[in-house]
Amino acid sequence: MLPNLKGKLTDWFQRGQIVRNLEVFQDIIIISLCISLFCVMVLRLVDLFIHFFQPLEVRQVTSDILFILILVELFRLLADYLQEHRISVGAAVEISIVSSLREVILKGVLEVKSEQLVGISLFLVVLGALFVILPWMSKLLESMIPTHINE
Repeated sequence: MLPNLKGKLTDWFQRGQIVRNLEVFQDIIIISLCISLFCVMVLRLVDLFIHFFQPLEVRQVTSDILFILILVELFRLLADYLQEHRISVGAAVEISIVSSLREVILKGVLEVKSEQLVGISLFLVVLGALFVILPWMSKLLESMIPTHINE
């Protein structure tokens, strides 16, 4: 029995097996994050519908809708990660853009300090440039990979 246990331990401690085991644990963490995000989205939707029965606060409703959209995009990002084990930079940029705009809308453009508004504007310009340049860069990088590596 002892040699059999030793064989199983050496199999488990092989580099490839360690990576596969860590990927399983990582998938479990991502799945728990997806379930948590889904629960938060449902709670925020219920809260949003409760707001409709009270006097309408446009800022609050807009903020809730944008927050739910951010959660949906995060959920999509995590689902894509589970399928491909890669993060979509385009989806991350979209989430960052919507999050930044949500904060400006929540506070109101007139209430944000001018320095913060300039910083947010520069941040959005950089994110927009990333969003536009990203497809071009991925095509360029794919063309640089030798064909014998892909086969």
